[in-house]
Amino acid sequence: MSPARRVVVTGAGTINPLGHDVPATLAAMQAGTCAIGPLDIRDADRLQIRIGAQVQDYDETAHFTKAELTLHDRFTQFALIAAGQAVAQAGLDAHLGDRAGVILGTSGGGLGTLDDNFRAVYEAGRDRVHPFVVPRLMANAAASHVSIRHGARGPVFTVSTACASSNHAMGQALALVRSGTADVILTGGSEAMLTFGGIKAWEGLRVMSRDGCRPFCASRNGMVQGEGAAVFVFEALDHALARGADILCEVAGTAMSSDAADIVTPSQDGAVRAMRAALADAGLTPADVAYVNAHGTGTTLNDRTETAAIRAVFGAHADRLMVSSTKAMHGHLIGAAGAVELLACLMAVRDGIVAPTVGYGQPDPDCDLDVVPNAARSARVDAAMSNAFAFGGLNAVMVLRRWTALAQHA
Repeated sequence: MSPARRVVVTGAGTINPLGHDVPATLAAMQAGTCAIGPLDIRDADRLQIRIGAQVQDYDETAHFTKAELTLHDRFTQFALIAAGQAVAQAGLDAHLGDRAGVILGTSGGGLGTLDDNFRAVYEAGRDRVHPFVVPRLMANAAASHVSIRHGARGPVFTVSTACASSNHAMGQALALVRSGTADVILTGGSEAMLTFGGIKAWEGLRVMSRDGCRPFCASRNGMVQGEGAAVFVFEALDHALARGADILCEVAGTAMSSDAADIVTPSQDGAVRAMRAALADAGLTPADVAYVNAHGTGTTLNDRTETAAIRAVFGAHADRLMVSSTKAMHGHLIGAAGAVELLACLMAVRDGIVAPTVGYGQPDPDCDLDVVPNAARSARVDAAMSNAFAFGGLNAVMVLRRWTALAQHA
Protein backbone atom coordinates (compact mmCIF):
# COMPACT_ATOMS: atom_id res chain seq x y z
CA MET A 1 0.00 0.00 0.00
CA SER A 2 1.43 3.37 -1.03
CA PRO A 3 1.98 5.98 1.71
CA ALA A 4 -0.56 8.74 2.15
CA ARG A 5 0.23 11.89 0.23
CA ARG A 6 0.95 15.10 2.10
CA VAL A 7 -1.59 17.87 1.60
CA VAL A 8 -1.02 21.61 1.48
CA VAL A 9 -3.10 24.77 1.13
CA THR A 10 -2.37 26.72 -2.06
CA GLY A 11 -5.30 29.13 -2.07
CA ALA A 12 -7.81 30.73 0.28
CA GLY A 13 -10.82 32.94 -0.17
CA THR A 14 -13.50 34.42 2.05
CA ILE A 15 -16.33 36.86 2.49
CA ASN A 16 -17.45 37.35 6.07
CA PRO A 17 -18.35 40.12 8.52
CA LEU A 18 -14.69 41.11 8.93
CA GLY A 19 -13.91 41.50 5.24
CA HIS A 20 -14.72 40.62 1.67
CA ASP A 21 -11.44 38.80 1.09
CA VAL A 22 -8.60 37.15 2.98
CA PRO A 23 -6.25 40.16 3.33
CA ALA A 24 -9.05 42.34 4.75
CA THR A 25 -10.16 39.57 7.10
CA LEU A 26 -6.68 38.90 8.47
CA ALA A 27 -6.06 42.63 8.91
CA ALA A 28 -9.30 42.89 10.89
CA MET A 29 -8.38 39.88 13.01
CA GLN A 30 -4.97 41.38 13.73
CA ALA A 31 -6.59 44.69 14.67
CA GLY A 32 -9.11 43.00 16.95
CA THR A 33 -12.06 44.37 15.02
CA CYS A 34 -15.52 43.40 16.25
CA ALA A 35 -18.08 43.13 13.45
CA ILE A 36 -21.05 42.45 15.74
CA GLY A 37 -23.76 45.07 15.65
CA PRO A 38 -27.51 45.71 15.27
CA LEU A 39 -29.21 43.33 12.85
CA ASP A 40 -30.49 44.89 9.65
CA ILE A 41 -33.10 42.31 8.63
CA ARG A 42 -36.83 42.28 8.04
CA ASP A 43 -38.96 42.25 11.21
CA ALA A 44 -35.96 42.69 13.49
CA ASP A 45 -38.25 44.57 15.88
CA ARG A 46 -40.10 41.29 16.55
CA LEU A 47 -36.93 39.57 17.73
CA GLN A 48 -35.58 39.33 21.25
CA ILE A 49 -32.05 38.96 19.85
CA ARG A 50 -31.32 41.98 17.68
CA ILE A 51 -27.57 41.76 17.20
CA GLY A 52 -25.46 39.73 14.80
CA ALA A 53 -22.42 39.86 12.56
CA GLN A 54 -23.56 40.60 9.02
CA VAL A 55 -21.56 40.97 5.82
CA GLN A 56 -21.66 44.73 5.29
CA ASP A 57 -21.66 46.72 2.03
CA TYR A 58 -22.52 43.64 0.02
CA ASP A 59 -24.09 44.12 -3.41
CA GLU A 60 -25.04 40.79 -4.96
CA THR A 61 -25.55 42.43 -8.37
CA ALA A 62 -21.86 43.35 -8.45
CA HIS A 63 -20.98 39.65 -8.45
CA PHE A 64 -23.82 37.87 -10.24
CA THR A 65 -26.15 38.41 -13.18
CA LYS A 66 -29.90 38.57 -12.76
CA ALA A 67 -30.18 35.07 -14.25
CA GLU A 68 -27.60 33.71 -11.82
CA LEU A 69 -29.36 35.26 -8.86
CA THR A 70 -32.53 33.32 -9.65
CA LEU A 71 -30.49 30.22 -8.74
CA HIS A 72 -28.20 31.51 -6.00
CA ASP A 73 -29.30 31.80 -2.39
CA ARG A 74 -27.11 34.09 -0.29
CA PHE A 75 -25.13 31.11 1.10
CA THR A 76 -24.36 29.97 -2.45
CA GLN A 77 -23.29 33.47 -3.43
CA PHE A 78 -20.85 33.60 -0.53
CA ALA A 79 -19.39 30.20 -1.42
CA LEU A 80 -18.89 31.14 -5.07
CA ILE A 81 -17.13 34.39 -4.14
CA ALA A 82 -14.80 32.67 -1.67
CA ALA A 83 -14.06 29.77 -4.02
CA GLY A 84 -13.26 32.16 -6.87
CA GLN A 85 -10.71 33.96 -4.71
CA ALA A 86 -9.13 30.68 -3.60
CA VAL A 87 -8.80 29.31 -7.13
CA ALA A 88 -7.31 32.61 -8.34
CA GLN A 89 -4.71 32.67 -5.57
CA ALA A 90 -3.80 29.05 -6.24
CA GLY A 91 -3.25 29.83 -9.92
CA LEU A 92 -5.28 26.84 -11.03
CA ASP A 93 -6.73 26.29 -14.49
CA ALA A 94 -10.19 27.63 -15.19
CA HIS A 95 -11.52 24.08 -15.58
CA LEU A 96 -10.19 21.85 -12.83
CA GLY A 97 -11.20 18.53 -14.40
CA ASP A 98 -11.71 14.97 -13.22
CA ARG A 99 -9.06 14.98 -10.48
CA ALA A 100 -10.61 17.90 -8.61
CA GLY A 101 -13.59 18.05 -6.27
CA VAL A 102 -15.63 20.29 -3.99
CA ILE A 103 -16.57 19.48 -0.39
CA LEU A 104 -18.33 22.22 1.53
CA GLY A 105 -20.06 22.44 4.89
CA THR A 106 -23.30 24.19 5.76
CA SER A 107 -25.92 23.86 8.45
CA GLY A 108 -28.82 25.98 7.20
CA GLY A 109 -28.25 25.77 3.45
CA GLY A 110 -30.64 28.05 1.59
CA LEU A 111 -32.41 29.26 4.71
CA GLY A 112 -32.98 32.71 3.23
CA THR A 113 -34.85 31.16 0.30
CA LEU A 114 -36.86 29.00 2.69
CA ASP A 115 -37.71 32.00 4.87
CA ASP A 116 -38.80 34.12 1.90
CA ASN A 117 -41.01 31.42 0.44
CA PHE A 118 -42.62 30.47 3.72
CA ARG A 119 -43.59 34.13 3.97
CA ALA A 120 -44.98 34.04 0.44
CA VAL A 121 -47.11 30.96 1.10
CA TYR A 122 -48.21 31.47 4.71
CA GLU A 123 -48.13 35.26 5.13
CA ALA A 124 -48.97 36.55 1.65
CA GLY A 125 -51.24 33.62 0.85
CA ARG A 126 -49.66 32.80 -2.49
CA ASP A 127 -50.46 29.42 -4.01
CA ARG A 128 -47.32 29.14 -6.13
CA VAL A 129 -43.59 29.67 -5.62
CA HIS A 130 -40.72 30.10 -8.07
CA PRO A 131 -39.76 26.84 -9.83
CA PHE A 132 -36.16 27.22 -8.63
CA VAL A 133 -36.96 27.28 -4.92
CA VAL A 134 -35.73 23.71 -4.37
CA PRO A 135 -32.46 24.18 -6.32
CA ARG A 136 -31.83 27.36 -4.32
CA LEU A 137 -32.49 26.00 -0.86
CA MET A 138 -30.91 22.54 -1.12
CA ALA A 139 -27.86 22.12 1.09
CA ASN A 140 -25.67 20.94 -1.81
CA ALA A 141 -26.46 24.00 -3.95
CA ALA A 142 -23.25 25.85 -3.04
CA ALA A 143 -20.99 22.84 -3.66
CA SER A 144 -22.73 22.07 -6.92
CA HIS A 145 -22.46 25.64 -8.22
CA VAL A 146 -18.79 25.86 -7.25
CA SER A 147 -18.24 22.60 -9.13
CA ILE A 148 -20.04 23.97 -12.19
CA ARG A 149 -18.22 27.32 -12.07
CA HIS A 150 -14.76 25.75 -11.85
CA GLY A 151 -15.25 22.53 -13.81
CA ALA A 152 -14.49 20.27 -10.84
CA ARG A 153 -15.71 16.84 -11.99
CA GLY A 154 -14.43 14.64 -9.18
CA PRO A 155 -16.03 14.11 -5.74
CA VAL A 156 -18.53 16.87 -4.97
CA PHE A 157 -20.77 16.86 -1.90
CA THR A 158 -21.96 18.75 1.15
CA VAL A 159 -21.49 17.96 4.82
CA SER A 160 -24.09 19.17 7.30
CA THR A 161 -23.15 18.61 10.93
CA ALA A 162 -24.29 21.86 12.53
CA CYS A 163 -21.36 23.90 13.89
CA ALA A 164 -18.78 21.28 12.86
CA SER A 165 -19.85 21.20 9.20
CA SER A 166 -16.81 23.02 7.79
CA ASN A 167 -14.28 21.04 9.80
CA HIS A 168 -15.96 17.78 8.84
CA ALA A 169 -15.94 18.88 5.19
CA MET A 170 -12.27 19.85 5.31
CA GLY A 171 -11.43 16.59 7.07
CA GLN A 172 -13.08 14.66 4.25
CA ALA A 173 -11.19 16.76 1.70
CA LEU A 174 -7.91 15.96 3.44
CA ALA A 175 -8.71 12.25 3.39
CA LEU A 176 -9.60 12.19 -0.30
CA VAL A 177 -6.46 14.04 -1.39
CA ARG A 178 -4.27 11.92 0.89
CA SER A 179 -5.73 8.73 -0.55
CA GLY A 180 -5.13 9.73 -4.14
CA THR A 181 -8.81 9.97 -4.99
CA ALA A 182 -8.29 13.61 -6.00
CA ASP A 183 -5.37 15.99 -6.50
CA VAL A 184 -7.28 19.15 -5.59
CA ILE A 185 -10.34 19.76 -3.42
CA LEU A 186 -12.02 23.12 -2.92
CA THR A 187 -13.24 22.91 0.66
CA GLY A 188 -14.59 24.98 3.52
CA GLY A 189 -18.09 26.17 4.29
CA SER A 190 -20.78 28.78 3.78
CA GLU A 191 -23.70 30.01 5.86
CA ALA A 192 -26.38 32.71 5.67
CA MET A 193 -28.84 32.10 8.50
CA LEU A 194 -29.42 35.71 9.57
CA THR A 195 -33.11 35.74 8.70
CA PHE A 196 -36.13 36.40 10.88
CA GLY A 197 -37.05 32.71 10.97
CA GLY A 198 -33.47 31.63 11.57
CA ILE A 199 -32.91 33.96 14.51
CA LYS A 200 -36.36 33.25 15.96
CA ALA A 201 -35.58 29.52 15.98
CA TRP A 202 -32.26 30.07 17.74
CA GLU A 203 -33.91 32.31 20.31
CA GLY A 204 -35.82 29.29 21.54
CA LEU A 205 -32.60 27.58 22.58
CA ARG A 206 -31.76 30.41 25.00
CA VAL A 207 -28.06 30.32 24.11
CA MET A 208 -27.94 33.71 22.38
CA SER A 209 -26.52 36.91 23.84
CA ARG A 210 -28.35 40.22 23.59
CA ASP A 211 -25.27 42.35 24.07
CA GLY A 212 -22.18 40.64 22.58
CA CYS A 213 -19.97 37.58 22.42
CA ARG A 214 -17.33 37.32 25.19
CA PRO A 215 -15.73 33.86 25.05
CA PHE A 216 -13.98 32.66 28.21
CA CYS A 217 -14.89 35.86 30.07
CA ALA A 218 -16.67 35.59 33.43
CA SER A 219 -19.42 37.90 32.11
CA ARG A 220 -20.15 35.82 29.00
CA ASN A 221 -23.82 35.15 28.41
CA GLY A 222 -24.18 33.49 25.05
CA MET A 223 -23.28 33.31 21.40
CA VAL A 224 -23.89 35.77 18.56
CA GLN A 225 -24.57 34.58 15.03
CA GLY A 226 -22.68 35.65 11.94
CA GLU A 227 -22.71 34.79 8.24
CA GLY A 228 -20.23 34.28 5.43
CA ALA A 229 -17.96 31.73 3.81
CA ALA A 230 -14.36 30.61 3.50
CA VAL A 231 -12.99 28.19 0.92
CA PHE A 232 -9.50 26.68 0.65
CA VAL A 233 -7.62 24.81 -2.03
CA PHE A 234 -6.40 21.57 -0.50
CA GLU A 235 -3.82 20.13 -2.88
CA ALA A 236 -1.49 17.14 -2.93
CA LEU A 237 2.04 18.31 -2.20
CA ASP A 238 3.53 16.56 -5.23
CA HIS A 239 0.89 18.13 -7.48
CA ALA A 240 1.51 21.60 -6.03
CA LEU A 241 5.29 21.33 -6.35
CA ALA A 242 5.04 20.05 -9.92
CA ARG A 243 3.20 23.17 -11.03
CA GLY A 244 5.26 25.58 -8.91
CA ALA A 245 2.42 26.65 -6.65
CA ASP A 246 2.90 28.99 -3.72
CA ILE A 247 2.30 26.91 -0.59
CA LEU A 248 0.57 28.69 2.30
CA CYS A 249 0.74 25.92 4.91
CA GLU A 250 0.44 22.17 5.34
CA VAL A 251 -2.77 20.44 6.40
CA ALA A 252 -1.15 18.16 8.94
CA GLY A 253 -4.04 16.22 10.44
CA THR A 254 -7.67 15.86 11.32
CA ALA A 255 -9.93 13.78 13.54
CA MET A 256 -13.60 13.39 14.34
CA SER A 257 -15.55 11.97 17.25
CA SER A 258 -19.09 11.67 18.54
CA ASP A 259 -20.10 12.26 22.14
CA ALA A 260 -22.94 9.75 21.75
CA ALA A 261 -24.40 11.36 24.86
CA ASP A 262 -26.60 14.44 24.47
CA ILE A 263 -28.01 16.37 21.53
CA VAL A 264 -27.02 19.83 22.82
CA THR A 265 -24.83 19.51 25.94
CA PRO A 266 -21.10 19.31 25.08
CA SER A 267 -18.95 16.45 26.35
CA GLN A 268 -15.41 16.90 27.60
CA ASP A 269 -14.61 13.32 26.68
CA GLY A 270 -15.72 13.73 23.06
CA ALA A 271 -13.63 16.87 22.64
CA VAL A 272 -10.60 15.22 24.24
CA ARG A 273 -10.80 12.21 21.97
CA ALA A 274 -11.04 14.39 18.85
CA MET A 275 -8.08 16.60 19.80
CA ARG A 276 -5.87 13.66 20.77
CA ALA A 277 -6.70 11.80 17.57
CA ALA A 278 -5.98 14.91 15.47
CA LEU A 279 -2.55 15.25 17.05
CA ALA A 280 -1.85 11.59 16.40
CA ASP A 281 -3.00 11.92 12.80
CA ALA A 282 -0.67 14.89 12.34
CA GLY A 283 2.23 13.05 13.97
CA LEU A 284 2.57 15.77 16.59
CA THR A 285 2.86 15.90 20.35
CA PRO A 286 0.90 18.40 22.48
CA ALA A 287 4.10 20.40 22.97
CA ASP A 288 4.39 20.92 19.20
CA VAL A 289 1.21 23.02 19.12
CA ALA A 290 1.54 26.71 19.99
CA TYR A 291 -1.98 27.93 19.20
CA VAL A 292 -5.53 26.59 19.42
CA ASN A 293 -8.40 28.38 17.75
CA ALA A 294 -11.09 27.35 20.19
CA HIS A 295 -14.70 26.59 19.42
CA GLY A 296 -15.29 29.22 22.12
CA THR A 297 -18.92 30.14 21.57
CA GLY A 298 -19.30 32.40 24.60
CA THR A 299 -21.83 30.20 26.37
CA THR A 300 -21.13 29.34 29.99
CA LEU A 301 -21.05 25.58 29.55
CA ASN A 302 -19.23 25.37 26.21
CA ASP A 303 -16.25 27.48 27.24
CA ARG A 304 -15.87 25.74 30.59
CA THR A 305 -16.05 22.28 28.98
CA GLU A 306 -13.60 23.18 26.22
CA THR A 307 -11.12 24.61 28.73
CA ALA A 308 -11.20 21.37 30.71
CA ALA A 309 -10.76 19.34 27.52
CA ILE A 310 -7.77 21.42 26.40
CA ARG A 311 -6.14 20.98 29.80
CA ALA A 312 -6.74 17.22 29.66
CA VAL A 313 -5.11 16.96 26.22
CA PHE A 314 -2.21 19.38 26.63
CA GLY A 315 -1.38 18.83 30.31
CA ALA A 316 1.29 21.17 31.62
CA HIS A 317 1.78 22.60 28.12
CA ALA A 318 -1.69 24.17 28.40
CA ASP A 319 -0.10 26.90 30.54
CA ARG A 320 2.11 27.86 27.57
CA LEU A 321 -0.56 27.42 24.92
CA MET A 322 -2.23 30.39 23.23
CA VAL A 323 -5.99 29.84 22.90
CA SER A 324 -8.36 32.33 21.32
CA SER A 325 -11.89 32.48 19.97
CA THR A 326 -12.37 34.70 16.93
CA LYS A 327 -16.16 34.31 17.25
CA ALA A 328 -16.01 37.42 19.42
CA MET A 329 -15.10 39.31 16.23
CA HIS A 330 -17.03 37.65 13.39
CA GLY A 331 -19.79 35.89 15.31
CA HIS A 332 -20.66 32.22 15.16
CA LEU A 333 -20.94 31.31 11.50
CA ILE A 334 -22.49 27.92 12.38
CA GLY A 335 -21.72 25.64 9.42
CA ALA A 336 -19.09 28.05 8.08
CA ALA A 337 -17.45 28.69 11.46
CA GLY A 338 -14.58 26.24 11.13
CA ALA A 339 -13.67 27.51 7.67
CA VAL A 340 -13.44 31.19 8.63
CA GLU A 341 -11.66 30.26 11.85
CA LEU A 342 -9.08 28.23 9.92
CA LEU A 343 -8.00 31.56 8.44
CA ALA A 344 -6.85 32.56 11.93
CA CYS A 345 -4.78 29.36 12.11
CA LEU A 346 -3.36 30.10 8.66
CA MET A 347 -2.37 33.59 9.83
CA ALA A 348 -0.72 32.11 12.92
CA VAL A 349 1.42 29.51 11.12
CA ARG A 350 2.21 31.60 8.04
CA ASP A 351 2.55 35.11 9.45
CA GLY A 352 3.29 34.49 13.12
CA ILE A 353 0.28 36.54 14.24
CA VAL A 354 -2.20 35.10 16.74
CA ALA A 355 -5.71 36.53 16.63
CA PRO A 356 -7.12 37.77 19.95
CA THR A 357 -10.22 37.02 21.98
CA VAL A 358 -11.81 40.47 21.96
CA GLY A 359 -14.30 41.78 24.50
CA TYR A 360 -12.51 39.89 27.26
CA GLY A 361 -12.85 41.50 30.67
CA GLN A 362 -13.14 39.58 33.90
CA PRO A 363 -11.22 36.27 34.16
CA ASP A 364 -13.18 33.11 34.87
CA PRO A 365 -11.33 30.58 37.07
CA ASP A 366 -13.03 27.80 35.10
CA CYS A 367 -11.45 29.15 31.89
CA ASP A 368 -7.88 29.61 33.11
CA LEU A 369 -6.09 29.62 29.75
CA ASP A 370 -4.02 32.21 27.92
CA VAL A 371 -6.88 33.44 25.76
CA VAL A 372 -4.80 36.16 24.05
CA PRO A 373 -7.11 38.82 25.48
CA ASN A 374 -8.13 41.80 23.35
CA ALA A 375 -4.92 42.29 21.36
CA ALA A 376 -3.22 40.15 18.72
CA ARG A 377 0.17 38.69 19.51
CA SER A 378 3.29 38.05 17.46
CA ALA A 379 4.72 34.58 18.02
CA ARG A 380 6.29 31.74 16.12
CA VAL A 381 3.64 29.09 15.55
CA ASP A 382 4.83 25.87 13.95
CA ALA A 383 1.51 24.09 14.42
CA ALA A 384 -2.03 25.29 15.14
CA MET A 385 -5.24 23.45 15.98
CA SER A 386 -8.81 24.46 15.15
CA ASN A 387 -11.69 23.03 17.19
CA ALA A 388 -15.33 22.59 16.20
CA PHE A 389 -17.79 20.98 18.60
CA ALA A 390 -21.36 20.83 17.34
CA PHE A 391 -24.89 20.18 18.52
CA GLY A 392 -25.53 16.51 18.10
CA GLY A 393 -22.31 15.80 19.99
CA LEU A 394 -20.23 15.89 16.81
CA ASN A 395 -16.61 17.00 17.06
CA ALA A 396 -14.11 17.77 14.30
CA VAL A 397 -10.58 19.08 14.73
CA MET A 398 -8.10 20.33 12.12
CA VAL A 399 -4.33 20.81 12.50
CA LEU A 400 -2.21 23.10 10.30
CA ARG A 401 1.57 23.16 10.18
CA ARG A 402 3.90 25.99 9.14
CA TRP A 403 5.39 25.58 5.69
CA THR A 404 9.00 26.34 4.81
CA ALA A 405 11.13 25.39 1.84
CA LEU A 406 12.72 22.72 4.01
CA ALA A 407 9.36 21.25 5.00
CA GLN A 408 8.94 19.34 1.76
CA HIS A 409 11.78 17.05 2.84
CA ALA A 410 10.53 16.57 6.42
